[in-house]
Amino acid sequence: MTGMSICGYLWAAWLVVWLLWALRSKQTQQRESVSSRLSYMALTFAAFWAMFGGNVPEGWLHTRLFAANLSTDSLGIAITAAGLGFALWARAYLGRNWSGAVTIKVGHELVRSGPYRWVRHPIYSGLILAMLGTAVERRQVRGLIAVALLYAGFKIKSKIEEQAMAATFGPQYAEYASTTGAILPKLRG
Repeated sequence: MTGMSICGYLWAAWLVVWLLWALRSKQTQQRESVSSRLSYMALTFAAFWAMFGGNVPEGWLHTRLFAANLSTDSLGIAITAAGLGFALWARAYLGRNWSGAVTIKVGHELVRSGPYRWVRHPIYSGLILAMLGTAVERRQVRGLIAVALLYAGFKIKSKIEEQAMAATFGPQYAEYASTTGAILPKLRG
């Protein structure tokens, strides 16, 4: 079994758990528009296609960045697993407040514990880290492009989410945002 297939299995296992957990979320009170959702979903799908697509055009996207060896294979798998694990941990802390789209749930709560004490969007942080680990395993230019596309998509989505949370939680969210980073932890001085 190759390191890339192990990363693929890790992503598949994550997806199964994610879909099962999606069945247990609170009723939606307010949902973003379809056009808003398309603004980041296109980038997210493009990222996964670039990384995992079997029909990615040949050429410079397949340019090897470095040779395969046990160290980089192990590192790529470990980073992928750590990122997916972090995203699952964040999802568990978010509980029934979670949604795949930007929504406000009935009885929505502002979660500030677990991984949310460091970043406001730890699910995105974990998935970007996992994509980076898979890019190390892929060892091609297209892996780096996939990471950049996923980051851009999550950056757009996080901005939309920030507006919804600020409108819902007001000063409480503003204080939270001032003490934590969005996708990367805030450096404290």
